[in-house]
Amino acid sequence: MDPSSQNSSTAGNGILPTPAGGGGVHANTPASTPTTNSGIAVLDPAEEQKQNLIQSINSIQKTLGLLHQLYLTVSSFNVASQLPLLQRLNSLVAELHTMQKLAENCNIQVPMEVVNLIDDGKNPDEFTKDVINSCIAKNQITKGKTDAFKSLRKYLLEELEQAFPDEVESFREIRASSAAESKRLAQMQNALANGDVKVKTEL
Repeated sequence: MDPSSQNSSTAGNGILPTPAGGGGVHANTPASTPTTNSGIAVLDPAEEQKQNLIQSINSIQKTLGLLHQLYLTVSSFNVASQLPLLQRLNSLVAELHTMQKLAENCNIQVPMEVVNLIDDGKNPDEFTKDVINSCIAKNQITKGKTDAFKSLRKYLLEELEQAFPDEVESFREIRASSAAESKRLAQMQNALANGDVKVKTEL
């Protein structure tokens, strides 16, 4: 049987021919993705945002490839390169338009410091390194202050225990009972949140 006649008869029935490799029109749709009655895949907001981000990244990479090709064409330009140059310019403009449309669906906030580093020709990973180093330095400062207050508290308790032993003992007992009560309340709240305890109400 002639394959062309088979394809034409299939198209005449209003059914698109299945590409080689199987899967049909929704071959890239995950099996667990819910679909509507019309067969259109329905994605949750998080998955849709992820897909938009992947498409934007792919568009950026394609744009970089087109810019590289355009650079090669311009660097060795001659009369025969005029048509390829125009084609690549049109492809670049079309891809930039596609990138702009995809960017409208991506809600990502980029710090201005990263943009400034890129404008200066530096690696944007330096921003991440600077932020981590800054967090480590602030954490060390906070830890130093906490340790200083702990040392001061310990010193004051030792001095007060020598001057007022009975009052310090009472303070420790009250503090221990308060800590036990707070722990018990926290356990009850966790139990209520998990549904392990049923509260009975009396009319």
